[in-house]
Amino acid sequence: MKRLIVVVGALALAGCAGTPMERAELVAEPSVCAPQRFDIYFRDSEAALTDAARHAIGLTATQLQACEIRKVDVIGLADARGGPDANLDLSERRAIAVREALEAAGWPAPAFSLMVAGESGSTTAAGASEPMRRRTEVIVDAAPR
Repeated sequence: MKRLIVVVGALALAGCAGTPMERAELVAEPSVCAPQRFDIYFRDSEAALTDAARHAIGLTATQLQACEIRKVDVIGLADARGGPDANLDLSERRAIAVREALEAAGWPAPAFSLMVAGESGSTTAAGASEPMRRRTEVIVDAAPR
């Protein structure tokens, strides 16, 4: 029985002509050059990037370095404190900080679309804690060059 399993397994790796196939022919590596979404979090009532945020932006910029960046939506958000006008201002400053960091990492400036939602436009599930709303959502349309 064991020999039959080995033979069947060997046949599964053979091509139509009976020759073994290379790993690259059998396994497709997912491309990093695909649409992606990530969040950058901020401290309460602040728009300055934290060290963790700079690190996340740097990693993402490096990962997508060989890709064509077609469009980048940067959406600034805030929690419910501070009132609507203050939250929109804070959300805008957060979005600008992220955009500037991505531009400094080499992403094309014309690709950016800046949006602010304050406390009202978050995609966070109902009942999420306030710190989860202190963020900027980044949606990247990337494709292979």
